[in-house]
Amino acid sequence: MRSRLPLTLTAAAVAGVLGLSVAAVPAHGPSVVTSGVNPHMQSIGPLAIGQKGILYAADPQAATIVALDLSKQPKGTPGTKDIDALDQKIAATLGTAASEITISDLKVDHVSYNSYVSVMRGQGANASPALLRIDGAGKIDVIALDGLEFSSVALPNAPDANPTSGRSNRNQSITNLAFSGGKVYVAGLSNEEFASKLWAVAYPFKEADRGASVEIFHGSHGQVETRSPVYTFVPYTVGGEATLIAAYLCTPLVKFPVSSLTPGAKVRGTTIAELGAGNRPIDMVVYKKDGGEFLLMSNTSRGVMKIPTKDFATQAGITTPIQGTAGIAYETIKAMTGIQQLDLLDADHSIVVAKGSAGGLNLQTVALP
Repeated sequence: MRSRLPLTLTAAAVAGVLGLSVAAVPAHGPSVVTSGVNPHMQSIGPLAIGQKGILYAADPQAATIVALDLSKQPKGTPGTKDIDALDQKIAATLGTAASEITISDLKVDHVSYNSYVSVMRGQGANASPALLRIDGAGKIDVIALDGLEFSSVALPNAPDANPTSGRSNRNQSITNLAFSGGKVYVAGLSNEEFASKLWAVAYPFKEADRGASVEIFHGSHGQVETRSPVYTFVPYTVGGEATLIAAYLCTPLVKFPVSSLTPGAKVRGTTIAELGAGNRPIDMVVYKKDGGEFLLMSNTSRGVMKIPTKDFATQAGITTPIQGTAGIAYETIKAMTGIQQLDLLDADHSIVVAKGSAGGLNLQTVALP
């Protein structure tokens, strides 16, 4: 589908205004670290909030993680205000129609409590990336990258952008990011036969290694899987051990000890829940309420799931085929529907991008269930 751009403004021109670029996608290669000003991004996907004003943005088409130094940016009003018709207002800010934007991710900075939104503008090869900030007054600002300090690291084993046969998995080179303990944890696919990967990349960036190849036993499929990517994950301490809790297509919930994610390792995670087939997880957050801790997962088909974490350490792994659901159970939060993006706003509230009753997308603050 061709991008419908106003007047003679091209996607490349818009990218130039935002300080971004739509350069040709390079082939995979060695880990390359770049730093300076004026970062050039081919795409923008998952985000992660770091420390001291650093925001990490995935560029899946370049198979690169970009650390953006926002510490010197003008400050917005603290907080994030609800916005109706968010997609229309973002589109107007970018000079296009709501049908021409895709919201890739939403993340809250827990210093300012402003929200950052990554957006792809346009369709297919004409699409260009944009990063926006929403503050407590409901003001939407484009983060212009021209003059912004950054550093970036390219993953060394990304899927081919233009394979000679078959479909390219380049857009899944990075499927999710999280920052914890001085490292950026990265999920995605590699060009290796054992394709599903988790990387732990120390910041400041020096290199990205091959990552750990991860596999799971998928109970609803009745088999071991090595090529399905982690779609979303959260760092979480389980039984005193630093762990990544990961979710896959058709919704197995799996735990991976961080200590096992060494370069070149092949790691089988422990499947602690099967939450239902025909479903793709979107976002997960962990929160405390009424003396317990819970995982809140948004997904495409089964409503927002509230999952107690108290048995994560002791739940036996699922290692045989199952029908329906198994392992740790969940509660469906009926008050949360049409959720496209989800993050924690504060100790009592989440912030979501949700489908509105009249169509379009709204930014809403929702009490944690």
